[in-house]
Amino acid sequence: MEYKNLDRTESLKKLQDIPRVDIKKVLSAKRINEMQIPLGGELVYSYAALPVDNVILKTLQELSDEQQLTEKYKSLLCGEVMNTGEKRMVLHHLTRGRICSDRGNDAINEKESFYKGEMEKIYTFAEKIRRGEIKGSTGKKFKTAVQIGIGGSDLGPRAMYIALKNYAERKESLLMNAKFISNVDPDDAAEVMESIDVETTLFILVSKSGTTQETLTNRKLVLELMKRENIPGLDPGKHMIAVTSATSPLASSNDYLASFFIDDYIGGRYSSTSAVGGTVLTLAFGKEIFSEFLSGAHEADVSALEPDILKNASLLDALAGVYMRNILGFPSTAILPYSQALSRFPAHLQQLDMESNGKSVNRFGENITYRTGPVVFGEPGTNGQHSFYQLLHQGTDIIPLQFIGFSSSQTGIDTDWEGSTSQTKLKANLAAQIIAFAKGRENKEGAKNFKGGRPSSLIFGEKLTPKALGALLAHFENKVMFQGLIWNINSFDQEGVQLGKILTKELLSGKTEDPELKEYASLLGN
Repeated sequence: MEYKNLDRTESLKKLQDIPRVDIKKVLSAKRINEMQIPLGGELVYSYAALPVDNVILKTLQELSDEQQLTEKYKSLLCGEVMNTGEKRMVLHHLTRGRICSDRGNDAINEKESFYKGEMEKIYTFAEKIRRGEIKGSTGKKFKTAVQIGIGGSDLGPRAMYIALKNYAERKESLLMNAKFISNVDPDDAAEVMESIDVETTLFILVSKSGTTQETLTNRKLVLELMKRENIPGLDPGKHMIAVTSATSPLASSNDYLASFFIDDYIGGRYSSTSAVGGTVLTLAFGKEIFSEFLSGAHEADVSALEPDILKNASLLDALAGVYMRNILGFPSTAILPYSQALSRFPAHLQQLDMESNGKSVNRFGENITYRTGPVVFGEPGTNGQHSFYQLLHQGTDIIPLQFIGFSSSQTGIDTDWEGSTSQTKLKANLAAQIIAFAKGRENKEGAKNFKGGRPSSLIFGEKLTPKALGALLAHFENKVMFQGLIWNINSFDQEGVQLGKILTKELLSGKTEDPELKEYASLLGN
């Protein structure tokens, strides 16, 4: 296989010369009905409101073939070193089901056994918690789980928990409530600690390295706050488990009730289907719901193998995004779920995308001159409509939009007012926004004129189930992966977060000689 920069491809040159598509002129009921792709988990990807036509789609297919995208995906699945910066395999797909067909691949066989084994340990532990076989140190049953972690150890698991909480409650499968502590700001931990009963709380400390500054600081703060309770018989060590690597300092510690292991082949932002997400989600919802979640992710992973871009939702989503970024020059992407359960999903995707593809060197460390990852942001509809949609509709930048919507709510709770229900109003708002962005509406008053031509895609399904959520997660993970391969960058390291950490350590240790750093610290009272 050949790894080459995007600007060396013949397909990019062709795309630059193809006439642009005016969404206002091409959008039709027939187009909306035809331009759909199943993506797994009973979800469908609609691309009717994107600025593409048959000529552009044909050329995007050529780009996919030229950059050997599905072939490279298969190589990733079978253990090729795709994280070139850290010289590691990339194996998060393996946590939700094997796809590599090479049964003689010892590395994949070993890791498949490892990931399955850790999840079985988690399932067994969670069942003992549910039955009350494992209790807190004062003899009370655990009712709450608090995850202590930051970045990928917080954003993904937190977003998935919020997404499934209502669903689990309606299925009578909410076994434990979950809360999360991430920010090193002590107010974050203090607020969570004030809201719980420590006698019935199990803390989950998540740090792959076992040295994460914010996480270990929060661990110490939690332990101190527990001791301040002065509860007779309370043993903090019997209220805390660890999710870490087998080689980290936490792994050999006796300060934890149990430890579950992850490894370096799964990046934090890709870890929701590993022990990082699996521990808290299984404790909260049980094995059945978490297994359904994994099943949906696996479906989307398998569908991403399809070489025909009109049958591969994540691949087409990636290619369309690259077209809008590199040919049309759009700087940002908005994630707009019309589902309150997905309220933290945009924050997770922000990290997934921007930490993965916010790169200016290729996979070999060489400078590149073309645009890579966009700025990603978002909020649930309809809240966003009363917030930043003004800029999306009439601002000077065109921002592609990714809508997500469902026919039914998770709870089934609804009310009828002015002739329609809450859920009907939600769906009507979503449909209206897609059309308003695409078609606009002319008005002689400039402030009321909507130019339209604002592109969007839509992912939709009947209901946000665990299976649908898994497929949705994997769709975006695979989209980000494919875009990284198109741009020929390494989507699996994050060196950009390191310099700030280094300067922080220098400042806290008193070893910095940087006068400007000292001055800013002085302004803040350090």
